[in-house]
This record gives sequence, structure tokens and C-alpha cells, in this order.
Amino acid sequence: MHGIRTAAQAKAWLDQQGKSVQEFAREHGVDPATTYQVLSGRKKGRRGEAHKVAVLLGMKSGMTAPDLDQTQR
Repeated sequence: MHGIRTAAQAKAWLDQQGKSVQEFAREHGVDPATTYQVLSGRKKGRRGEAHKVAVLLGMKSGMTAPDLDQTQR
């Protein structure tokens, strides 16, 4: 990935993959409502599940919990 995506770019990326927000959320084990909130800007993705969603969508650089577990080994 090159750079951080905006919300519009993240939505376009999902469209390019032919995935709905619901499908994306199910595949990654995150709450669909939180995913919609991150994409709409109501949640900034600063901590918790919103942070995880933002990282998975490429809207924020960072690590999710499984990534952290692997770096600690």
C-alpha cells in the first residue's frame, strides 16, 4: 500500500474488490457498525475496534492486536 487512504479511497478500494462493508467486517471479525462509522468519519479510529478498522482499511498506519502478538515473539 502506498500512503494512507482517505475514507473515499477506502470506499473505492472496497468497491474495486467487489466487497460490501458487511463482507469486509465479517472477513476481518470487526463490527459492521463500527466500520461504517469509521468510513463516515463519525469515529476517528484512535483506539479500540475503530483503530483496528482504520488500520485494516488502510486509513491509518499502525498495528492491530494480531500484528502486535507476532512482533512480541
